[in-house]
Amino acid sequence: MQLTCNKDDADMTQPAKGALWAILLPVIAVLIWSLNIAVTRYVAEYISPVSISFYRWLIAFLILTPWILPKVWQQRSLIRPHLKQLAVLSAFGLVLYQGLSYTAANYTTATNMGIINAFIPMFTVLVSLIILRDIPTKFAILGCIISFFGLLYVIAQGDFGQLAQLTGHAGDMLMVLAVFFYAFYGVFLKKWNLKLPLMLSLYVQIIFALIYHLPFIVWLGLDPLNSQNSFSVLYAGIFPSIIAPLVWMLAVQHLGPNRTSIFMNLMPVFTAIIAYFWLAEVWGSYHTVGGLIILVGIVLAQMKTRVQIPLKN
Repeated sequence: MQLTCNKDDADMTQPAKGALWAILLPVIAVLIWSLNIAVTRYVAEYISPVSISFYRWLIAFLILTPWILPKVWQQRSLIRPHLKQLAVLSAFGLVLYQGLSYTAANYTTATNMGIINAFIPMFTVLVSLIILRDIPTKFAILGCIISFFGLLYVIAQGDFGQLAQLTGHAGDMLMVLAVFFYAFYGVFLKKWNLKLPLMLSLYVQIIFALIYHLPFIVWLGLDPLNSQNSFSVLYAGIFPSIIAPLVWMLAVQHLGPNRTSIFMNLMPVFTAIIAYFWLAEVWGSYHTVGGLIILVGIVLAQMKTRVQIPLKN
């Protein structure tokens, strides 16, 4: 006799993983990241992308140093062989993704940024194919095609004829490029599977990010902190940089990576709600249609071949 089930179904039998507080963990993390998108859009008029990106990681570095630096020194022999890999991860995840996101905020809406962020799983499938030779399932291929159509629909604001006018969609295109780089970040994490404590890995990546920013600061300069941008910078340096990753890691421990990742689909919804009430951004019908199309594609891409578990008679 055989029973068909998903691999993660066994985890659901553990009471702790079904607790309400465990469910709230990924919701809180996604809410923090969604609010950060709105903060990014709001502060775009008051500070340059390079400046807020540098300040963000500087604040995170200063907060983490008293606790993490001693552990980094104690485990330096474990970290040293992975320095090149951590440098690459920092370049893709902390510098290119974040820097392009801050730049895109000058040319597009927070709502669009949230929707395009939801496209990260689709790009991850593509990058996995290129780097890991990970052949996607038929569901993943179909999901990518459907989600890409939805993404184009949002960028074109429901009129595909507008896509010919690329200058009007510069911010959206930059955001697409940003999430593409973030997909590389996720795939490299999977490829290398570094045997390092996550906070130590994040701390070293932050150090590399600060180093990467130095040439841009010399070239473009560093905007001063003032009453108009300091709160946004402080929020970016604490909540999405430190608190959200910690909460997310706790969620993964209690719910598992697959069940936790589903909550990322809430980001466009949270971002749109925050942008509507705070930034007075309008939610158009093309957001609804395109967002639903993207969501359908994401759900399809997550479908996997079921495994057969033999049961003893």
